[in-house]
Amino acid sequence: RPAAVAAAEAAIKQAEAALETFRINLGYTRVTAPISGRIGRSGFTEGALVMAQQPVALATIQQLDPMYVDVPQSTTELLRLRRRLEDGRLSNNGQLRNKVRLLFEDDAKYPLEGALQFRDVTVDPTTGSVILRVLFPNPKGVLLPGMFVRAVVEEGVNPKALLVPQQAVSRTPKGDPVALIVDAEGKVQQRMLTLDRAIGDAWLVSSGLASGERVIVEGMQKVRPGASVKMVPFEAAGAKKNGEGRKAAPAAVKAGGK
Repeated sequence: RPAAVAAAEAAIKQAEAALETFRINLGYTRVTAPISGRIGRSGFTEGALVMAQQPVALATIQQLDPMYVDVPQSTTELLRLRRRLEDGRLSNNGQLRNKVRLLFEDDAKYPLEGALQFRDVTVDPTTGSVILRVLFPNPKGVLLPGMFVRAVVEEGVNPKALLVPQQAVSRTPKGDPVALIVDAEGKVQQRMLTLDRAIGDAWLVSSGLASGERVIVEGMQKVRPGASVKMVPFEAAGAKKNGEGRKAAPAAVKAGGK
């Protein structure tokens, strides 16, 4: 009898061990994610065989709030910005220098500002750019992984910058940029310009114009330097304000003079 009892106890322990093994194996059927977020579609159906180290993930979970946005910046732009900051043409943007705004593909503005986290130190040799990582709050889930957006990073400010509509600038036979202005006496003068770069539909003017000078935008073919003209204010259709600098006062010629 003692032998029978011992055998029974051994059988019970063996069954308990088997039960614990089954519990452990059952636990492997429940997959718990280490992060919170939104899960996408799965590439597997119920009952499919899965195993460790398989090349295809069961599903992908992505965190949507906050959202990281990686923005490429060309080394040309980066070097130009640094030179302008060093020579004083641009000043640091103070507390706003790490703030970033987003524009969607349809030019609509994302309502929340992002914060610049870091700029990568390695240049991508295929694109000649470095990556800026920006963190955006995304409480409504408007930003989605893989979405194409444009970022506006205000890293430098030129308070004396002047913007002139591109249509107001013409070229001499040598290719030099010029503009026609109207002086205080209502006469046309030609000004040689130094252009920095294009910003939207305007030129950023480095020299040749002063703030408040009246630039002829329409009707330039009707006048020549020295002629007296009458003007009307010019308003481009759908014109938008640009925060990079001030604009010289644009005007359209209403009637030609002498």
